[in-house]
Amino acid sequence: MRRGLLNSALAGMGTTIFAEMSALAVETGSVNLGQGFPDTDGPAEVARVAADAVLSGLGNQYPPGAGIPELRTAIAAHQKRFYGLDLDPETEVLVTAGATEAVAAAMLALLEPGDEVIALEPYYDSYAACIAMAGARRVPVTLRAPLFRPDLDALRDAITSRTRLILLNTPHNPTGMVATAEELAVIAELAIQHDLLVVTDEVYEHLVFEGAHIPIATLPGMRERTVTISSGAKTFSFTGWKIGWVTGTPELVTAVRTAKQFLTFVNGGPFQYAIAAGLALPDAFYTDAAASLRRKRDLLADGLRSAGFDVFVPQGTYFITTDIAALGEPDGLEFCRSLPRRCGVVAVPNVVFYDDRDAGRTHVRFAFCKRDEVLAEAAERLGRLRAH
Repeated sequence: MRRGLLNSALAGMGTTIFAEMSALAVETGSVNLGQGFPDTDGPAEVARVAADAVLSGLGNQYPPGAGIPELRTAIAAHQKRFYGLDLDPETEVLVTAGATEAVAAAMLALLEPGDEVIALEPYYDSYAACIAMAGARRVPVTLRAPLFRPDLDALRDAITSRTRLILLNTPHNPTGMVATAEELAVIAELAIQHDLLVVTDEVYEHLVFEGAHIPIATLPGMRERTVTISSGAKTFSFTGWKIGWVTGTPELVTAVRTAKQFLTFVNGGPFQYAIAAGLALPDAFYTDAAASLRRKRDLLADGLRSAGFDVFVPQGTYFITTDIAALGEPDGLEFCRSLPRRCGVVAVPNVVFYDDRDAGRTHVRFAFCKRDEVLAEAAERLGRLRAH
């Protein structure tokens, strides 16, 4: 019998939920609070650098494999400025095609078939795919409502002789959880005790509303075993540019680069110059961006409560997780597929981010990185659910 065409490791993954829901938004003319992209562009001065680079021919050909020196230097300066981390931009910084490629390259580089990866669930959907493509097995540790704190005892119990690394995400998508210094200290202790690597996705590092973002690489004994990933997409509201990066020791960065060079090789030359300029923006830019999003979070949260949702207020990111059980709805996936035609709003069902489907079955995620009038319109439309 002829085998299926799709690699069995990717069986059942199909089209991402983001593509499905965004297509549904277009088809129905709905307000799209599903996929996490802003509906306004980022700083004009950053965009101007990209435009000037294109028109002047700067970066229109292949950039260096590790990224242009200006961006690698800017990333190193950013890590020093905000976290006190000293990095050599020549050997400890790698530019990638967004954080998604960075995660993929890290998994492909650092895992062998049969290795186990501990990840906090719900997890961004590419995590599962990247682990599978590396031939490894994901081992979820579930973040549970209403606070979505890491269960450190469960994490400890999940470690086996086959565990290779912990895939950490803080600030956490989709729950908005921001790991505390105490939680990170325990994770670091376990990583050191069991000689594990940590790959940490920190793309929402500047979008924190309560608490503070602490890179686990800053903790004692962690710099030499941590691959830190971030990007300019969420911080600067240029998600289409796909400029991300990896930082770590020369050995770790070299390993990730070995895999990365056979994925995209290089990308986004002109945009690299622009993100370098963005990283040099004054502190006020970063604080204002977080304050603006916090206000949008509160605006949408109020609207969701008024519409009858149980709202879990996030500490960071672009997203609010809600529970639709309060509306008498038993299934988030079916709810999200029917929502555009019921009231003209698109959201994302969190259940697709879980292995433990029951834990997220009635949870639905809304993105609040939109203009105020769009959030207000969405809240008004969602209010119609109570009328049915």
